[in-house]
Amino acid sequence: MRLTRTSRRAATASALLVATLAATTACSGGDAAGGSAEDETIEVNFGYIPDFNGTSLLAIAEDQGLWAEHGVDVTTSSFTNGPLQIQALGTGDLDFGYIGPGAFWMPASGQAKIVAMNTLGQADRVVAQPGIDSVEELKGKKVAIPEGTSGDMILTLALQDAGMTKDDVEIVPMEPAAIVAALSSGQIDGAGFWYPALATVKEQVPDLVELATNSDFEDTVAFPTAFVAGNDVVADEQEKVDRVLAALRDAIAYRADHLDEAIELTAEFNDLDVADVKADAGNVQVLSLEEIDGYTQDGTFDTWLSGMEDYFVGAGQLPEAVDPAEFYTGDLFLGAGE
Repeated sequence: MRLTRTSRRAATASALLVATLAATTACSGGDAAGGSAEDETIEVNFGYIPDFNGTSLLAIAEDQGLWAEHGVDVTTSSFTNGPLQIQALGTGDLDFGYIGPGAFWMPASGQAKIVAMNTLGQADRVVAQPGIDSVEELKGKKVAIPEGTSGDMILTLALQDAGMTKDDVEIVPMEPAAIVAALSSGQIDGAGFWYPALATVKEQVPDLVELATNSDFEDTVAFPTAFVAGNDVVADEQEKVDRVLAALRDAIAYRADHLDEAIELTAEFNDLDVADVKADAGNVQVLSLEEIDGYTQDGTFDTWLSGMEDYFVGAGQLPEAVDPAEFYTGDLFLGAGE
């Protein structure tokens, strides 16, 4: 019988308590050094976005007891986008978080570290109201974006491809929930946005036009997603980073082999319909642990990150490109598997 989410959390808490008691017993049993730090449970604050990319590994780690197995007590917090999580990392309110490709300029500018690559996103679109059939026809019209996100990124790329810039449209910065409402009610002409939220819009606007998608730009720019950590966490809390990365590695391996269950667990974690999460996962290229390790070792991720930096410099979000090794700690990710 499958445990409910509440039951699993209770089981995880019990496992952590047992581990803590065992460590205490060991310390009182004649350990002259007073016990090892490795026996202590480490508390972690982890941010996420409630979609398949941003949640599936956390849902798996909770369900499979991976946090407890690695001595981590995780408190999760939901966010609407990556930049807000980067800000929370900077203030110390989060230790780890999740970002989509549109926010990669923030770690590249030194505001956080990318500690684990995750998936390749295929969910972003430039969309428009019925009757607008090309990016060029957006000229002078209201186009909404969640600033600093992959929606912002794909709109910029689509405009560039059409020989245009953001100055050619009326940019309306909005939060994701506001974009759903504005598109559904016809208050805006278009948006740089993503699934699964666009599926909700299409319930109200079934003829919504998709003008651009991630695959249109795959020859020049990748759209990876990743997990990030605060600079101070990476610099000063090596044991915390090692344990979290070890748990994420286990969850990555599990997801690749149990995709259907990962979808179900994500739906349960976020209180969403399984069919909706399955549709969301259909816009995701899941990377196996072997692929992530291989792409880290052979420089593939560095190539992708450098290409993204070139985009961000051109878009005015990043002053200059830097060596990806300055913000992607691939060595720590690989080391967590040893």
